[in-house]
Amino acid sequence: MPENLAELRQAMAELLPRLRRFGRTLARTSEDADDLVQVAIEKALTRTDQWTPGTRLDSWMFRIMQNAWIDELRARERRGQTFLPEEAGEQVGDGAASGAALDAILVRKAVASLSDEHRTVVALVLVEGLSYQEASETLGVPVGTVTSRLSRAREALQQLLGEWP
Repeated sequence: MPENLAELRQAMAELLPRLRRFGRTLARTSEDADDLVQVAIEKALTRTDQWTPGTRLDSWMFRIMQNAWIDELRARERRGQTFLPEEAGEQVGDGAASGAALDAILVRKAVASLSDEHRTVVALVLVEGLSYQEASETLGVPVGTVTSRLSRAREALQQLLGEWP
């Protein structure tokens, strides 16, 4: 665990790949995800006094990101902006795409179609590897809520993806 500001900053830098992955799950586009990570890092750096040494830095950062995303959604709603769809041509033209790459695209699309609550729980528990308790603390909801959201998300993914080999 980081003991001083320099170590805390280094630990935040080491979390960047995980933060970006979580941001992509929340925001659905890489551009919005990058902006979200930047906002979260900026907020965390200006509020280092609010982090409690000895606690999980990743959970604290994920919570900052989730709150920043909620703020962004509310701001967009007020401005009357709409979400731009993911670029349809992002994967087009690569005739040599492997089966694994196509499976990954299908899974990513299925996860993106989940509700925000379900997608967030999937990202924290299944992708980031947080325990149900840690996800519960990060999201500020009871463990039972995490369990039920994850169960419903798994059912929805199974329906969307069908029988997976």
